[in-house]
Amino acid sequence: MENPSRLLCPVHPPLGECCVWSAGWYGGIRKDHSDWGSVWRRPARSGCYIQVVTRPPGDSAFPLPARHTWLYWLAIPALLLASRLCHVGILWEGDAYPLAAARQMLYGRALYHGIWFDKPPLLPAAYLLFGAAAGWPLRLFGALDALLACWLAYRFARDLWTPREGFWAAGLLAFFLTFGLPSAVIPAASDLLMLAPHLAAVWMAWKRRPFWSGALAGVAFWLNPKGLFVAAACVLFDPPGVAWMAAGFGAAGAAILGWLAATSSLGPYWEEVWRWGRLYAASAPLDRPWLNGLLRTLNWAGFHAALIVAAVFGWRPKPAAEALRWAAWVILALAGVAAGLRFFPRYYFLLLAPTVLLAARGFAGGIRGGRLRDFAILLLLIPLTRFGPTYLTAIRDPAWRDTAMDRDSRTAARVIRKFSAPGDTLFVWGYRPEIYVYTGLPAATRFLDSQPLTGVPADRHLTRSDPLATWDAARLRAQLAASRPSLVVDGLGLYNPRLALDRFADLRPWLRGYHEVARAGETIIYRRNAGP
Repeated sequence: MENPSRLLCPVHPPLGECCVWSAGWYGGIRKDHSDWGSVWRRPARSGCYIQVVTRPPGDSAFPLPARHTWLYWLAIPALLLASRLCHVGILWEGDAYPLAAARQMLYGRALYHGIWFDKPPLLPAAYLLFGAAAGWPLRLFGALDALLACWLAYRFARDLWTPREGFWAAGLLAFFLTFGLPSAVIPAASDLLMLAPHLAAVWMAWKRRPFWSGALAGVAFWLNPKGLFVAAACVLFDPPGVAWMAAGFGAAGAAILGWLAATSSLGPYWEEVWRWGRLYAASAPLDRPWLNGLLRTLNWAGFHAALIVAAVFGWRPKPAAEALRWAAWVILALAGVAAGLRFFPRYYFLLLAPTVLLAARGFAGGIRGGRLRDFAILLLLIPLTRFGPTYLTAIRDPAWRDTAMDRDSRTAARVIRKFSAPGDTLFVWGYRPEIYVYTGLPAATRFLDSQPLTGVPADRHLTRSDPLATWDAARLRAQLAASRPSLVVDGLGLYNPRLALDRFADLRPWLRGYHEVARAGETIIYRRNAGP
């Protein structure tokens, strides 16, 4: 290759502008810097090229001096870890369910066949990586997963544009994975765990590595069914590679299906994840779900106004074909958010991936006016001031409203342990999987909650009692009646008496084999009667 110094500036750039250059191979990663100024390329004899780009005066290649970038990569993991350690004593709903399932897997139960679980199999399997332990191991795992997503955002944006955009992408993603609704950003739930493979899959598609793109989209799918939208986004960035993407997606699926077949779990998997999931998705809990979706999307946009303003400027300068591709990715993400018509805050992580990348482009150079960029940066104060104090609340306020049910479960677990003995088993009625975690007792049945036993999903069973149509809950209650747990906990009846355990006629003979031993907050605790 020729001496880069001889190729750096074949034409003198305009006065006051600076040059940056990058080297690469023909047919390799493509970069588009055309909106920064003049671009010159000169092929070298070796097949390499040198690309020279002019920048506006004072616009450096990095958001901070290169010798200080180590501070940047120290600050991001420190922020992510510190924020999650503030919640080390709390189990959010997104934590508790996969954590309880993973613990039952450690007790030797097969997922789906021996554990009723209505989410894809890689979710509880991920919790096995740290032994399904609550406390700091869980929070460290969440911080590492968020850090991986930030690193992938950096690499993707760096390859798309320059390291400057990479730093912006990683920083913005770390910020919004910290300053958001705690129940969404803190738990390593399926929507958040899908963020890293989402970014990686689309990145691999852009790099023209379709097999790995499809395989990573498959990982996203086996974490969350909305991974299908990730696969569709990959096709946008490499349409000719769709066959290899399908091969990679199929390879990931074959490995998972082989695992499920080996444990006789294919049939239960279909019933629990897809049959129940289809009924769940088709029955929105609110009467006007689209109005609810509009309001929640506007709320999300308000808290992410800095991203949206910068993303508009990051999207505008692109060539028409590229602009359409990015717009289609955003539309696909919005469709994924809307699937099921629930619009929970955690669903918007699907939209966060393309928005962060476009916003990084906007902050790095798409926003021309300094005052406008400063205004966009000031908009970060909205989520910072709203959600920043919640970390102090998590540490200092024992009566925090958001954790009321978790505190009730911790209290109930302490009482349960007083009445338990080695070898005892537990069944919890209601959707209170954290009680399995706090007590450390194995489940007596394959049911970790009462959703399939009542036909009423957890997103409504505290206030409503109408079951999903066509769901055969009575058949499953017969399986419960054949079990003999040592302890039974009704964590639902005092919240919604119409779904109390003793209101089901086919369970009353079974419940007569137990007697109430204590109440803890909104939880009733039963122990099996002595005798054969």
